[in-house]
Amino acid sequence: MQKLSKALLVFLIFLNGYVSLSMELVVLRQLSFYVGSSAVITSIIMAIFLGFMSLGYFLGESRNISDVKFRRILNISFLLIAFMSVCSASFTLITDYFTWLYMMGIKSGALQTFIYSMLFLSIGPFLFGFNTTLLSRLLHSYNKNCTGNIMAWDTIGSVIGSIVTTLLLMPFVGVNYTVILITILASLAAFILYPRWWVGVICAVILTGSWLINSNSYQYRQYGILVNNANSTISVSEFEDARILYMNGLAMSVIGKGTNTTSDYIDYINNNFIYNMPQDRTYKILVLGAGGFTLGLQDTRNDYTFVDIEHTLKDVSEKYFLEQKLSDNKKFIVEDASQFLKNSDSLYDFILLDIYSNSFQVPEGFITVEFMERLKERVAPNGVITMNMIVYPEFGDEYTRVFDNTFRAVFPYNTSRHVIGDFNPWKNTMGASNVVYVYYNVPNRGRIYTINKTPVIYDR
Repeated sequence: MQKLSKALLVFLIFLNGYVSLSMELVVLRQLSFYVGSSAVITSIIMAIFLGFMSLGYFLGESRNISDVKFRRILNISFLLIAFMSVCSASFTLITDYFTWLYMMGIKSGALQTFIYSMLFLSIGPFLFGFNTTLLSRLLHSYNKNCTGNIMAWDTIGSVIGSIVTTLLLMPFVGVNYTVILITILASLAAFILYPRWWVGVICAVILTGSWLINSNSYQYRQYGILVNNANSTISVSEFEDARILYMNGLAMSVIGKGTNTTSDYIDYINNNFIYNMPQDRTYKILVLGAGGFTLGLQDTRNDYTFVDIEHTLKDVSEKYFLEQKLSDNKKFIVEDASQFLKNSDSLYDFILLDIYSNSFQVPEGFITVEFMERLKERVAPNGVITMNMIVYPEFGDEYTRVFDNTFRAVFPYNTSRHVIGDFNPWKNTMGASNVVYVYYNVPNRGRIYTINKTPVIYDR
């Protein structure tokens, strides 16, 4: 078999780097649907990914691998990478995997991630490292002093894979088609290394499987998925009396058919804070975390600003969820909530912070003292801040208690805590619930009553 050219070897090293990092980023995105994207989850994935890649580097130096077998071994390696990219990054298969884990009683996000990584992020990363070493050995036959060149092209592939995947492919093409592209590139490398008819057949089978389970039409039929990009997986489900908007596997907004009722906590906020606002002027309302745009759905008078990082949310909500256009008093801004607060100099009469989807997919930067201080700067005098939290009403876990401490460190006065729905403070059978934290921006000197000084009759 003809020797591979130097340029082709460099291209394969570049392709190996591109595919490896692209696959890692897609996996991180897909798993965030189920286990979030906290530092703990990310560190588990990266540690196992890099650990097995390092093992591949070591074993690729084995003297038992003869030069004549390099191309066949690399061919099989890239075929396995193509196959494992389908298994490890396809939304459909990941959904089945987490369903099985829940059925087996494994509900810890960290443990789920560890098991997943050991099963699906061991073979692929190992082969990435293994391939780099074998391709380097082939390239050294041209020039024994090309180690820096090899490392550079592998890194360039990773850099371009990172940029193209996160900034172009996932946002505009979709995560599912990014998986298909990874499969195509790995299959291309396999066929370049060993161009035989049976290799072409295997590549065709893998690509067909990847297309079938990752195509938009299949995901829509199977799960009702309308959007699957770098930020969100969005679907809308129809029920007899309601329509539900799902984002990243969670029910984010509900609207009753023919009734305009919404989820319990949004109905509570609408009825107690929005629809009873005085008619003396137009109030400025800020919603961080737009959901399905159900806050103030029937209010056409006040001035609303909805902020969310997901750029498709307005179009999807209007077309598939609300089935109507937003009224003219509502505008949508695509931006990170923290950056919006940082860059804005406007003051709002009412703010709803609704970005905490559940207790295990919490944006960690948004539960800090620093973020809440930034939020506090944007509320107008006599204005109100509300936060929808998924916590234990009876302070039943450490996360609930620490968040409450954090909230009260920034908002020590004029606060209340509203539990949505019924609960039993002595025996919690419902788990975490919607709890709305409220802050009223009115003057408060922090005075207290003591046995020595109790001028309560004057205060009243």
